[in-house]
Amino acid sequence: MPEPAVPPVPPTPPVALAALLSRDDLGLRQITGPPAADVTIHGAHTSEMSDPYPYLLGGELLLTAGVHVPDAAGAGAAYFDDYVARIVAAGGAALGFGVAPVHDTVPEALVAACEAYGLPLLEVPPRTTFSGVARAVWQLMARARMAELRRISEAQQGLAAAASRPDPVPSVLRRLAGRLEGRAVLYGPEGTEIAAAGREPGEEVRRALAELARFVTGRASSTATDTVAGTRLTAYALGSGRDFVLGVAAPHRESGDHTIASVAAVLLSLLTGEQQSGTGAARSSALVRLLLGARREEVAPLLGGGEGDGAVTRWYVVHARPDTGTPDAVSASALGAALGSPLVDAADDVVRVLVPAGRQPETGTAPVDGATGWTLGVSAPVAPAEWPTADAQAARALARARALRAPLVRHAERPAFADLVPAGEAEAHARALLAPIGAVPALAETLRAWLSLHGSWDRTAVALSVHRNTVRQRVARCAALLEADLDDPDVRMELWFALRHL
Repeated sequence: MPEPAVPPVPPTPPVALAALLSRDDLGLRQITGPPAADVTIHGAHTSEMSDPYPYLLGGELLLTAGVHVPDAAGAGAAYFDDYVARIVAAGGAALGFGVAPVHDTVPEALVAACEAYGLPLLEVPPRTTFSGVARAVWQLMARARMAELRRISEAQQGLAAAASRPDPVPSVLRRLAGRLEGRAVLYGPEGTEIAAAGREPGEEVRRALAELARFVTGRASSTATDTVAGTRLTAYALGSGRDFVLGVAAPHRESGDHTIASVAAVLLSLLTGEQQSGTGAARSSALVRLLLGARREEVAPLLGGGEGDGAVTRWYVVHARPDTGTPDAVSASALGAALGSPLVDAADDVVRVLVPAGRQPETGTAPVDGATGWTLGVSAPVAPAEWPTADAQAARALARARALRAPLVRHAERPAFADLVPAGEAEAHARALLAPIGAVPALAETLRAWLSLHGSWDRTAVALSVHRNTVRQRVARCAALLEADLDDPDVRMELWFALRHL
């Protein structure tokens, strides 16, 4: 069934030997061996060892000037037969023999040995250095790598677009089959063919692919490969349950094909996983009900995982920013998975995650495991009706975490003096006190950050992603509009309480 292991080759994109021979600046000439168009190489290696076997990884163009050839060997066949046999055993792809200064011509016995073993033999002219040949190989490999990455990137974008269509599973299969110029099949429980796309293979290949799909469901490995009638077969078990399997049949295997098929397998795992659990439908139902006017506490049970007494569930809101770069859909989804929630919103440079408190330890701490590489701000656990409040708490916590250069800051939950004032009265007082700066949101935002960071210009600038001089100008403007002495601790305290209730 699955193919036995073969000697590995370096993880580099192969280049056709014909591409190397077409370089006029090298002047290489093939003397014997299979057609260059059918030979690929994974690198170049120079060695004058009589036994190069220990120094080859497989797939190389071995370059030699024949220094290792003993004088007594002359034109005898035994030495060259053993030499070529060891190159082939090590997985060498071709042999390049440099003419001069040791040998004036390529030994006839070497030509005969290469012809006997089917090893391509190249003549390297005196004007061409081995380092020049190696450089040319690496240049061709770099171009091949760029072409491979471009092909994979385009395939990923196409598969992601297909997954967002109204018929995501057939669309992904069609896009995958087109990319691989083969057949893509989704098998369900008991090996039933659920959907398929691409060219219909012969009966032998079709049966072998179905058998390979059944094989992978009962093994520890999530993939298996086979070759039948010249067609490359691969099966990918989808998800942890292994109830679904992606089967791929392709007439040829190009660099990057496995990566492209793996991306399709991940997308199909998500699609079939939601089909099994119903969570996707539940979340869609929750969204529709919210848009039609339902209250948050009414739809929260559809999202699952909440914790509390009876119908009162509690949730965290998490705001996160990556330590480097800007978040994308993939990294945002990975963060949600690390925090234990699929409820992720990636907007601008901040990712927001709604996390059920019921999935956290009894201590009530917010989720952080697996979220390395991110700066997190976490709200207090709240009921669904208080999600907007928790969202603001998480935003302030994230700003403070960035200013303090801390990986995580949680919203404080202990009672404060501000809690002694009724919320309505506190809000009315805050609006009256802060009315002079209310028309410019940036002023209130800057004043809040500056006060929370104890008047630090630099930390406030970091938290708001602005220049420190901009912070100074805004704070000075606030002091003038409010007619307040911001150096007075009592004034700072009153403004801080007002900003918290605004």
